[in-house]
Amino acid sequence: MRSLLFVPGDSERKLEKGFAAGADVVIVDLEDSVATGNKRLARDIAARFIAGHRNQTASVIYVRVNDLSTGLTDDDLTALVAAAPDGIMLPKSNSGQDVQQLSAKLRVHEAENGLPDGAIRILPIITETPAGVLTAATYARASARLAGLTWGAEDLSAAIGARAARDASGRYTDVFRLARAMTILAASAAEVAAIDTVFPDFRDMEAFGAECREAERDGFTGKMAIHPAQVPVINAAFTPSAEA
Repeated sequence: MRSLLFVPGDSERKLEKGFAAGADVVIVDLEDSVATGNKRLARDIAARFIAGHRNQTASVIYVRVNDLSTGLTDDDLTALVAAAPDGIMLPKSNSGQDVQQLSAKLRVHEAENGLPDGAIRILPIITETPAGVLTAATYARASARLAGLTWGAEDLSAAIGARAARDASGRYTDVFRLARAMTILAASAAEVAAIDTVFPDFRDMEAFGAECREAERDGFTGKMAIHPAQVPVINAAFTPSAEA
């Protein structure tokens, strides 16, 4: 997994564009990019789109569900597992126990939909809560479904009351550098992929490219994207050179 592109689940137009972007993974989003009043619509659109395109795309298909504390996760899974996505992204994961809880839910939904046990992988975002950062080591033996670990700064910033996640030069401040480092270490301990977080300014390709190269240098194996234009930059940065 080099490039992982977020696409809002409530827009067929954006889904069409996202699936044509050449990303290794398309993450159909039911969480942050979908307003509360559009959650049901997003489930319907996303399920129909995934079912219709699953065999027509080279991209792996993940769905970012709403986190376990919202009370929306079960409805997300009921609607989307039937479409047989390759994986589920779990936001605001507090520990490996959250992955285990999601895995148990998936086992039921897989059985109900005639899918093999363990067919759907899990990719948690592990640093969106303070507890998630501090329990990073618990993912090592959480589940055979674990496909990788990734991190995020925006929700963590809100949770701890930080005014910003980056300094005036655009570099992450210490607490967020720690969250980033914990993700790399936890992924290595769990022997899964470490995926870097998004870069919010899709127009600043120079800074974005530099961040991709830094992530690859430090041990990340891929990076998430918020815009199709970021995909080729990520793929270039995380594709081994002929000399490697």
